[in-house]
Amino acid sequence: MIDSLHRISSTVSDEIIKIRRHLHQNPELSFEEFETSAYIQSVLNEWGIPFQTIGETGVYVDIVGTTDGPSLALRADIDALPILEEADVPFKSQNEHIMHACGHDGHTAILLGAVHELHNNRKLLKGTVRCIFQPGEEADGAALALIEQGILEKPKIDAVIGLHLWPYIPFGSVGIKRGSITASCDDFRIVVKGKGGHSARPHEAIDAIAIAAQVIQNFQTIVAKNFNPVQPVVIHVGKISGGDASNVVADTVTLEGTMRALSAEVRSKIQAEIKKVCEAAEVQWGTKLLVDFTLGAPSIENDATITTKFEEMAVQLLGDEKVVPLLEPSMGADDFGYFSERVPCLYFRLGIKKEKETAYDLHHPKFHFDDAVLATGVNLYVNYAIQFLENVGERT
Repeated sequence: MIDSLHRISSTVSDEIIKIRRHLHQNPELSFEEFETSAYIQSVLNEWGIPFQTIGETGVYVDIVGTTDGPSLALRADIDALPILEEADVPFKSQNEHIMHACGHDGHTAILLGAVHELHNNRKLLKGTVRCIFQPGEEADGAALALIEQGILEKPKIDAVIGLHLWPYIPFGSVGIKRGSITASCDDFRIVVKGKGGHSARPHEAIDAIAIAAQVIQNFQTIVAKNFNPVQPVVIHVGKISGGDASNVVADTVTLEGTMRALSAEVRSKIQAEIKKVCEAAEVQWGTKLLVDFTLGAPSIENDATITTKFEEMAVQLLGDEKVVPLLEPSMGADDFGYFSERVPCLYFRLGIKKEKETAYDLHHPKFHFDDAVLATGVNLYVNYAIQFLENVGERT
């Protein structure tokens, strides 16, 4: 338990809102966040807080307490999406067809607020807090790249915490789930090799479109008959390319899709089952199907101990009614999963749904949230960081 909860002042809250609005007006795509990175650095310089850069656009801050102890990382993603904004806000995106439609401007502002508060209260820290401003989340793999560049070392990071704004739970509430909270996300590409011909003589050809249709149908059987029905599995074909004319038998069709799972075992089994379907089609039709997989972010697994301690703190800070158990995982993905593979992690949701207002989904051109939620995010980060370092330090 925290003897005295920390809450940011209204002055700091106002500053964080200004930061968020600047970020929202100036969004940049994954791995192109040069101005965003420069702005983060300028804010830190203005506050007199030292920082380091990593990769081309990543930034991180180490806040070292007055006593030695464990190390906790807090992470925010800083990139935006290729979406034309339709939200009716006075700080609308100034970069055409680029928008912070996933709340990363809020995540970044919250983490900057946490940096400010933790730096100014270093005497309360019994260890180190590393605050990571991560590029390229929407493009996948950026978290992995930072890990390979040593973001979890020197000092060795004992745990990583992240949040995501969430339009499905009440404004200012915290969504918490133990175990899997997001899915892995992998892509596949299948090239069906047929034999072209005239539609009037189909027996002389091998119809790649017919094969592709059969394969897609059999994917649904994979989900229905090869996995435990209480275990969420997604196999989705989102793009089909093939055919030249209505009276020509297509010789080649390309299928592109995604597959999602909540465990490494299921993730691997999906790939094996897709290969079986394609191999069976090869035998039946006497042709070839070329299958390629592109592995993306793994699922996020919330550590039970960290989640319990965070929940206790959130109840103390916000009250029971503001802490919402998430009964189901999301089949969406986040490359925070790469951190989860390596160290104990917590990934929680921060509610932005307000009564009598339409809450648009993530990645929607009208996505928007009330800036007042930012202070809640800062307070959650700061108080948990203080508590984590104290509790873990006492056990070591």
